[in-house]
Order: sequence, then structure tokens, then C-alpha cells
Amino acid sequence: MSTTTYPVRVDGALDDRLNRWLWLVKWVLVIPHLFVLAVLWIAFVALSFVAFFAILFTGRYPRGIFDFNVGVLRWTWRVQFYAYGALGTDRYPPFTLHDVPDYPAHLEIAYPEHLSRGLVLVKWWLLAIPHYLVVGFFLGGGTWFAVQADKQGWASGLVGLLVLIAAVALLFTGRYPRPIFDLVLGMDRWALRVAAYAGLMVDQYPPFRLDLGGDDPGTTRLDDPLRHPTPAVPPQPAPHEPELRMSAGRTIALVTGILVTLASVVGLAIGGTLAWLDQGRRDTAGFVTSDTVTLSTGGYALASERLTISAGSATVPHRWFGDARVRVAPVDGSPVFVGLASATDVQRYLSGVEYTTVKAVGPSHTTYAEHAGSEPSTAPAQLNIWRVQAAVTGMQTITWPLENGDWTLVVMAPDGSQDVSVRADVGATAPGLQALWIGVLAGSGLFLLLGTLTVGLAVVRRPKAGPSTLQAPR
Repeated sequence: MSTTTYPVRVDGALDDRLNRWLWLVKWVLVIPHLFVLAVLWIAFVALSFVAFFAILFTGRYPRGIFDFNVGVLRWTWRVQFYAYGALGTDRYPPFTLHDVPDYPAHLEIAYPEHLSRGLVLVKWWLLAIPHYLVVGFFLGGGTWFAVQADKQGWASGLVGLLVLIAAVALLFTGRYPRPIFDLVLGMDRWALRVAAYAGLMVDQYPPFRLDLGGDDPGTTRLDDPLRHPTPAVPPQPAPHEPELRMSAGRTIALVTGILVTLASVVGLAIGGTLAWLDQGRRDTAGFVTSDTVTLSTGGYALASERLTISAGSATVPHRWFGDARVRVAPVDGSPVFVGLASATDVQRYLSGVEYTTVKAVGPSHTTYAEHAGSEPSTAPAQLNIWRVQAAVTGMQTITWPLENGDWTLVVMAPDGSQDVSVRADVGATAPGLQALWIGVLAGSGLFLLLGTLTVGLAVVRRPKAGPSTLQAPR
């Protein structure tokens, strides 16, 4: 056994005077930080993936990626220290990846000159499992760093409970109980050490020990059979650079990058939905098909609302949507008629007839509009108004190329009698759907890359002098 300096240092200084009421609204005040952190954590995960292969093949963590990822952890720690991870300060967190000397929360990680190629394969998922269980108990949701970026309310788990107790005490006494603060900082420190280990930044296994208090003891005993026992070396804080304000250009770049990234995430969700429709809802006949719904009326007909297709050119809808299909099957096995006609002709035919318009179809509820009247004067099949029609026993299927116009679908009994009840679905060949979702996913992925790159360039500033992290003792 040897006493060596643990490469992760987490400090937090409790403010002497805290506002009794401010903690009630901090969840609102940190929203700008949460948006930024959401983007930064996307970049963190992507860059950690790159670092994984760099370590696997070279044994080294790329220094630029290391500094950025440490900055993300540092930024996250400041926000949580201000908000519901500790409530340790009322000073608003700065928007920077670099350490701010006079801010009460600090995080430093010593840059490793070499990392094990073998450990990188197992430490982040297998070896860290015992720590994940402990951190999950502390924070109530698995690994700390995976949930903090988008947390908008009270932290869950033991930390959340203790911080809530401290907040209530602050509200009524004006003082934050110091023992609670020390315990909360110990648990947060444990979680951050696990975050750094799971983030591939250190090889030393995190200690199973609560180091209480705001100042990190900085040392722990580690199994290291390759070294001779050496005295403990207290960590020396890295030289700090003055906090630099972001210029107007960098601020605009940051906001633009965030907006582009969030828009790309929405685009990825849309592209994924379109891909699911194309791959998961297309049947063997090539139609993208809806779920089957049951429709019924006590009147003489079921009619759709007016279907308006207008794209300037009669060929455009067909290029987009291809052929449309409606399938209708009677519930009781009796014959059924289904037809498509212009909305004007259908309105003229059903004028004065008792029928039902299907307004909206949902997964659990269908909305109808009832129209009073009498029986139709003519059976539907005897009319020559239909663009396409079908009327026999069993399932009826009509297919037609989508084209411009105002259309209405009608379902009736072939003889025009009352009480119509059917199961129906609709579909379209949608020939352009595959190209659409591929384009949306590719474009959104490109914009996600550009957005995260823009955010990274806006917030990363290389220090003018001195390292940004602690150097590991040799």
C-alpha cells in the first residue's frame, strides 16, 4: 500500500450569509445554464467516445478533449453547487469552462500522462458498478454526471433530502447547518470522482470513503504494487487565470450554437419518426398504413371531413404521397359501400340525409359530428359521382392516385340503410418518404456537429499561462 494523491480534487466553500428565499427560485435562474449544459454534455459524450479509442490505441487521453471534458464537469459542479446539488452559494455561476479563482466551487483533475489500454474497456461500465450503486443511493438516479446536465428541480436521493432540510432550516433560521453541508459535499465529491473515473480521465479506482467538508483532503490510499511507499504529497492548486468576460461575438456564437443544436435534436426526432413510419408501418403491398379503427353511426352514412389537396400542380401530391388506399370491413359481415367523390357532390348528395361526419380519430377516442335528416333518396352505388368506389361483401379496398382537389370519403350500406359500423384503415405508398427521412437525419446530424462545434469554440479558451488542471505528481 502507498499513500498517493488522488487526481480528482473537488472543493466548495459555504457562503457566510445566504438569502433565505433565493433557493425557492434558483430552479428558474439556472435554466440558461441547463440549456448550455445540455449541449455541452452532448459534446462530452461524443468526445469521450473519441477519447476511448485514443486511449485504446495510444494509451493517452488527447489533451484538448481532456481539458474540454474537465471544463464540462467543472461547469456542472458550479451550477449544482449554486442550485440543488448543495445550495452552497448565492453567487450566480459564470459561463465558462475554466476555473474561476474567486468562485466558491472548484474542480481540478490531474492530466494523466498515460492510461491503461486494458482498463478503458471495462472500468466505465463493469468496474464502476459498485460506485454506481452508491452514487445512485446518494443522488437517486444512477451516475451523477449523466443526470445533472438536464436536472431542473430538486436533486433526488439522499443529497436532495439533505439539501431540502438545509433549505428549510435556512428559511426559518437564516443559517445553513454546517454538518449537513459537510455531508452533502462529501457525497457530491464521491460522485464527481466516479464521474471522472467513468469518463476515462483517471485509472485510479475511486475510494469508498466520504471525505467530508468543503476542502478536499486530496489524498487517499491506493493499491499500487509497482511503487515503494512514499509520503503523502498534498496537492498544489494550479495557477489560476483571471476570469475573462465573453465578447459579444463569442456570446452570439454560443447562443447560435445552442439554437442550432437544439433544432438539430428536434430534426433527429422528426427524422427518426419518419424512418419508423417508412420501415415499421409499411406493409407488404408497399403502403404506409395507419392503425385500424372502428367507426359507427346510427344514421345512413359515415363521411370524412373535406380533404383538400392543393400544391399548385396536379402532379406534385402524387410525387410526394403516391397512391392512397382506404380499406373498410363491416363489423357484422354485411355488405358495405365505400366511395370517394368531390366534396361538393357529396355535400349535395347528403343534404337532408341523416349521417355522421368523422371529425378526428385518436388512439382511444373518435370525435363525430351528427347531422339530422332522413333517408337518402338514392342508393350510393347508383350515382355516377364517385372518383373510385367498391361495394361487395367483406373488406372493401379503394386505391387512387392523390391529386389536387376537395374530396370526401363516404361509407354506407349498399342499399342506403341505417346503422353502419366498420373497421377501417388508411395508407399511402409515400414514394419519397425514404429519401426524406434519410435527408432529415443526415442534415440534422450535420447541424448537430456544427452546433456543438460552435458551442465548443465559443466557450473554450486556452489559458494564457499555466496549466488548466493539476499535474499529477511524478
